[in-house]
Amino acid sequence: MRTTLPALCLVLFFAGAGLGQHDAHRNAVREIARGQYGRAQARLDRVAEDPATVWTGLRGAYARAGETVRRKGDAYAELVAPENDFVRTLLAASQGDAEQAWESARRAVQAGLPFERLLAGPRSALGPLHEMEAFQQWAEAQARMLVHGPMLGHVTDEAASFWVRTADEAVVEVQVVGEDGVAVASANGRTCAQRDLTTVVRVAGLETDTAYTYRLQIDGETVPVEGAAFRTYPELGAPGQYVVAYGACAGYVVEHERMWTTIRQHDPLALVLLGDNVYIDDPQHEMTQRYCYYRRQSRPEWRRLVAGRGVYAIWDDHDFGLDDSWGGPETDDPPWKRPVWEIFQENWNNPAYGGGQEQPGCWFDFYIGDVHFILLDGRYYRDRAGRQGVQVENPSMLGTAQRAWLKETLQNSRGTFKILASPVPWAPGVKGGPPGGLDTWDGFTEERDAIYDFLYEHGISGVVLISGDRHRSDARRITRPRGYDLYDFLSAGLTNYHTHPVVSTPGLLFGYNEKNSFALLHFDTAAEDPALRYEIVNIDGESIWSHELTLSQLTDPE
Repeated sequence: MRTTLPALCLVLFFAGAGLGQHDAHRNAVREIARGQYGRAQARLDRVAEDPATVWTGLRGAYARAGETVRRKGDAYAELVAPENDFVRTLLAASQGDAEQAWESARRAVQAGLPFERLLAGPRSALGPLHEMEAFQQWAEAQARMLVHGPMLGHVTDEAASFWVRTADEAVVEVQVVGEDGVAVASANGRTCAQRDLTTVVRVAGLETDTAYTYRLQIDGETVPVEGAAFRTYPELGAPGQYVVAYGACAGYVVEHERMWTTIRQHDPLALVLLGDNVYIDDPQHEMTQRYCYYRRQSRPEWRRLVAGRGVYAIWDDHDFGLDDSWGGPETDDPPWKRPVWEIFQENWNNPAYGGGQEQPGCWFDFYIGDVHFILLDGRYYRDRAGRQGVQVENPSMLGTAQRAWLKETLQNSRGTFKILASPVPWAPGVKGGPPGGLDTWDGFTEERDAIYDFLYEHGISGVVLISGDRHRSDARRITRPRGYDLYDFLSAGLTNYHTHPVVSTPGLLFGYNEKNSFALLHFDTAAEDPALRYEIVNIDGESIWSHELTLSQLTDPE
């Protein structure tokens, strides 16, 4: 029987919908971390034999799709070969087989794997390979001291931070250069093994709203960096015009990594990531966590993007724990929470990480001119209210400390617009009915309503909600019994394979899930009635839809 295109699309959709972000290589690394070497070997063999169906998780769909679709297997084989050989390297080294690890490593690099991946590791697995004299000679010939980065973060109107990872402990210097090619400011730091050979170098004393380039030196040697140019922010509190990109749900998909190039072509001043940034799904094993971060950080498309603008990140369930996971109200229970947080810190460049060592988390805030970005942690202190059939008195997504911080931050905000960012949707009904829907703010309605009431009671204007989690881009209006209408501008599905269907709810303005997409926020706070515009852009750079809001729409009448 011939398979028609509409029937094929349905088959592919339903085959992928239940799998979430299928990731054969991450799953194999998770098995290696657990000592399940036979299972990891079998998984890698399946990928090599049938890369298109195993990699995407659509075995049954492709089997029924006919020869035309199955032909994609050849293309997938070329795409996934480097990663398959790299994970075979991890597998062999973890079992102490240095010779097999050596052979797999060479095949991986010949197939296109960045050599830096072999330096990064995870080192806990690659020890036998690194100890080989042949590998050490190979590494010396490569002369690669810079492994990952630089990644900008915590940019202000007079400073910027630069995150890097090196091959060994080293002194890192960043020289910021003006238009005349002369260094105007510099700073240095040292990478250390205790922080996974990373450091953050902060350069201060820069001019407001000014374009710069920069030079990177490691142990006195200049290292070339693609995209080494950035702009400081407008003066704190001053109106201006600029664009900020944001999105969520960026599982590692080789053919979708071009998304980072598309975002870079739009030249946003900053990039905000709202969670599920690398899809780890393994809070118990450091090896899996580091593997997922290294894989993304080694992509040239990603490196060019983050070298030239401030990057800010919070997590969601797949980076923090497992699907729909929650951490509970205790700081160190379960015991994996703090180690996951520490690895998260090593791999980002945020202004702050919750309340620090005494109150771990990933919430923080920052300003661009007179726009205030407030980013929330929806996992570390979340209780079990999002689970079907679980009764929790006064359920909380944020926890006591973060909720108090949020109220104080909102009340003291000097922002014309306050961008309140959540890893999960604010608007009701966005994920459909229970049990899955309770993972959003629908599982914490009292806390959500209390936040909305706080805005009204304290006369806080200019609040715009943004969120992630659902693999699509939505715009929804939220009407309230008291106060101006709120808008939840959701954007997710940056690089994932599958999308989620648009759920029709009261207040839905627009939904898009045909291709991977991200969002742009265009600010014009210098206008007579300050404005922002939410724009959906797909992976091919096509502008899909936009919606403008003004400050007067987001202000209660006196």
